[in-house]
Amino acid sequence: MRGAALGLAGAGLGWTLWHGVVEPRNALAFGVLITLGELVRQGALPGEREPAPLAYAGALAYALLGQSAGRPVEHGVLQTVAVVVAAVLLGAVPHVALGRGPSLDHVARRVLTVGFAALCFQPLVASGELGRRVGEGPYYALLLLLLLILTALCDAVISALTLRARTRHPYGPLLRDELRALIGIGSAVCATGAVMALGVAVAGLWALPVLCVPLLLTQLSFRRYVAVRTTYRQTIASLARATEIAGYTRQGHARRVAELSRAVGRELGLSGTELTVLEHAALMHDIGQLSLVDPVPDGATALLPITEQRRIALLGGAVVRRTGVPSAVAVVVERQADPYREQSLPARIVRTVNAYDDLATAGADGGGATGPLSALERLRLGTGHDYQPEVVESLARVLSRGGLTPGRAG
Repeated sequence: MRGAALGLAGAGLGWTLWHGVVEPRNALAFGVLITLGELVRQGALPGEREPAPLAYAGALAYALLGQSAGRPVEHGVLQTVAVVVAAVLLGAVPHVALGRGPSLDHVARRVLTVGFAALCFQPLVASGELGRRVGEGPYYALLLLLLLILTALCDAVISALTLRARTRHPYGPLLRDELRALIGIGSAVCATGAVMALGVAVAGLWALPVLCVPLLLTQLSFRRYVAVRTTYRQTIASLARATEIAGYTRQGHARRVAELSRAVGRELGLSGTELTVLEHAALMHDIGQLSLVDPVPDGATALLPITEQRRIALLGGAVVRRTGVPSAVAVVVERQADPYREQSLPARIVRTVNAYDDLATAGADGGGATGPLSALERLRLGTGHDYQPEVVESLARVLSRGGLTPGRAG
């Protein structure tokens, strides 16, 4: 994907530098809009896409621009790509200077998506087929809508492919997540891009400042949303660390279990809200130990009798319910010690991953840690009653990709 994007960007920039910029006023106006959108871009939360709605809408509008104030445009596919690439790179400079620039996958996806939209639309404009076959009525708007749908699907496919290459998670759930994102702000951004193209076609470049206001307000709202989400995640992380600070569990145990649980959940097809519930439950799975008079040695609940594991799980669920966290998280915490056939999939994952970390890093029967390979073997021996075989094998695949050595404490 990166190679294709680099080749397309190089071709666009080279062609534009050699032949010069066609209709420079249009190129400058849309370039400034895209640059502004990148400048106000809000960094994404871990594991989530980088939002830049104003920049993306402006890029789509330039790719789908057929007229400007009633006059046909002539900038073509390669200049479209060149303007978008130059604007994205220019807008990314301050972010790079602050150490939070856009990822290469983000830039590559933008180049390929815009190139796809321009390739579908601009040849129709250049050949005159758009005016002869479609005209300027409702069929023109319908064509833009169809192209936006195809472009959005293209973006989802490319984004899922890049995530698949980076994480090796199953492609289906990743694509499903991307398609779900289209229903929310994705559809609004695409619609705004089409409205921008239509507005400039009728009123000229003066339409851009007016039409970009809603997305600027959306960007402001998203900043507040990210701030709330960040505070929420920090609150849960602080609650999860309470057991470590009090000396009930080992340093980094909750974080390791949460990271591994999320990876295993991806491997098994969980996505969206399901992954969020799984991650939060994994972070807080040991919080019931705060109700114990005497700490569990090394905090390793997997080494306790099953009745004691269930008691701690129920105590943890009661604590979680008092924190205001969604009840689905509390249910996972409560059910983590039940036989796996009576559990939901998130509870099965939390139980398995917690047991793996306990066995691999904590003292077993007073004889020290058993080690990652031995821990996996003990989990496999327990698949008849305690651990779901599919979850254990998914954990093994996740560990094999990242190495079998557990993360260091802390």
